[in-house]
Amino acid sequence: MLFHAPAYEVAAQAHEGSLSAEALKRITDSYGHELGASQVALWERSIAALVGVLMDAGLDQVEMIMEYELPLTSKRADVILAGVHPDSGDPSYILIEVKQWSNAEPVEGEPTLCRVAPYPQPVLNPVEQARRYSDYLASTLEALAGHPERITGAAYLYNATDFDSADLHRGERGAQGSLFTADSRREFISFLRERLARHSGEAAANELLTGRTRPAKRLMDIAAAEVRDREQLVLLDEQRVAYDEVLYAVHRAQRSDRKTVVIVTGGPGSGKSAIALALLGEFHRRGLTALHATGSASFTKSVRKLAGAGSRETQKLFTYFNTFISAEPNSVDVLICDEAHRLRQTSANRYTRASLRTGKAQVEELIDAARVSVFLLDELQTVRPGEVGTVDLIRAAAEAKGIDCRIISLQGHFRSGGSDAYLRWVAQLLDPPEDGPTAWEPDGRMDVRVADSPQELEAFLDTRRAQGYTARITAGYCWKWTTKVHPGEELPADVVIGDWARPWTVFGERAVGGAPPAPLWAIDPAGFGQVGSVYTAQGFEYDWNGVIIGPDLIWRSDRWVTDRTASKDPVFKTSTPDADVDRLIRNTYKVLLTRGLVGTLIYSTDAETREKLRELTGTGSRTTAEIK
Repeated sequence: MLFHAPAYEVAAQAHEGSLSAEALKRITDSYGHELGASQVALWERSIAALVGVLMDAGLDQVEMIMEYELPLTSKRADVILAGVHPDSGDPSYILIEVKQWSNAEPVEGEPTLCRVAPYPQPVLNPVEQARRYSDYLASTLEALAGHPERITGAAYLYNATDFDSADLHRGERGAQGSLFTADSRREFISFLRERLARHSGEAAANELLTGRTRPAKRLMDIAAAEVRDREQLVLLDEQRVAYDEVLYAVHRAQRSDRKTVVIVTGGPGSGKSAIALALLGEFHRRGLTALHATGSASFTKSVRKLAGAGSRETQKLFTYFNTFISAEPNSVDVLICDEAHRLRQTSANRYTRASLRTGKAQVEELIDAARVSVFLLDELQTVRPGEVGTVDLIRAAAEAKGIDCRIISLQGHFRSGGSDAYLRWVAQLLDPPEDGPTAWEPDGRMDVRVADSPQELEAFLDTRRAQGYTARITAGYCWKWTTKVHPGEELPADVVIGDWARPWTVFGERAVGGAPPAPLWAIDPAGFGQVGSVYTAQGFEYDWNGVIIGPDLIWRSDRWVTDRTASKDPVFKTSTPDADVDRLIRNTYKVLLTRGLVGTLIYSTDAETREKLRELTGTGSRTTAEIK
């Protein structure tokens, strides 16, 4: 949030020309970067246009909350108006997306999407954006618990006329959201007066801003309902654009037998798997042939267990990339390829029959198998040699076949407390600029700490578990992993650091000594007793994230040094180039450091690296009692 104030104060600042100066300072503090003069001027014009309507409506006492950060996400609503409902006397809120657009046209067949210059790709209809933001807040904030009617959404296109946005405008007024333009200013005033009285909105604003936030919905906890029953997750902005693009592609494929490839890219926690499960559920309920495929045994087996609980039919919806090696062309209506950065060059392995060893690229097999194929990926999460999934690879494969390819980039994220600052910090930590990694500046969204020992790390996380949080410990692959454990034996404590020793996760498909099988480690509470690797953590999330940085990545003087000899990962062969090993080890720690929803606690086995991490996080050396 930039700031909040009564409308009359905002109007006075806008009149004096001090509004943009205040915004510039707060944007720099909040976002970690400055906006250009033209961007600030545009923001000021938008706010001035809205506050002018409020003053004409006599709502000068209404509180304006500007650039409100949606809890647990990196998304921001332009303005929330907080006040008192004129009839009920209850708190009343209107979330408004203010757009400078002079015109916008809906995408044919998809009224929730529109085209606006100069954006090259469709964007979400602003009314749909405001409605979804409102729905998200109603499901997230305790202040709105049981009272979703207290908040509604609206879009204000202050530069547009009804004629310019006629098609976008049509049918977009109602209980769930409304669209207003320069021509409909009078209707906008009436809309505001119906929901806000001429009283101070300060108490309503404080109730919204200081109220508790409900715990985030973890994807795996609601997977079954998402696939089999109905939509559980509110998809926002580019997430919904990606979802609607796929719906439209399937509609076109059914109508005109036209194949399409959709590529969805996004960083950790940007909602790729949420989109994948939402699409799978929608098409499954429609009766279409839709499948979800990954290259991850842990993710697929976990989602089979949860989403497919009690239903073998649902379990069959989840499969692997290499199962389409002999699939009939277009035998699947929609093939959703999650974690597509894990694509391999081919599906053939040593067990593949000779007749199927055609050398055909795996990406081609997936595209050929479906009328619409969807690839969701993050190129920076490639952690093994031989994983080849990239946007360029998939796009080239589609273009070579003359297939329309659409690319959508997810900008927001729903992990790490929605902290953009934390994701930027992790990226710069592992791939520093010339002047070195930046210091972590707490932003109130993500808790970042450094532990002095593995004992301290484990004790801290165990305390958080006792408070009802989920937590896991992960580490770089720097210790031998015992793969064979006989029935009745305990898991060997392979991860040894001084006098602290813990086992890796179970290797294989069966539980051992109360420890869950590896694919279920991230979702089974009994998984806390073992240390996870990137292969069991990738694709999952938990509240508190404990990361052990092993001797394969150490800080020396002014740079990171990767030591391939410290890695015990069998996927690194002598033929794997040093540059590839360096890149994959850094990607591994990026994955591990971005699993947490609430906080991350880091421990390095190397003293100099620990000291650098303390310096960057400003934690210094602390005792176990202090870190609790």
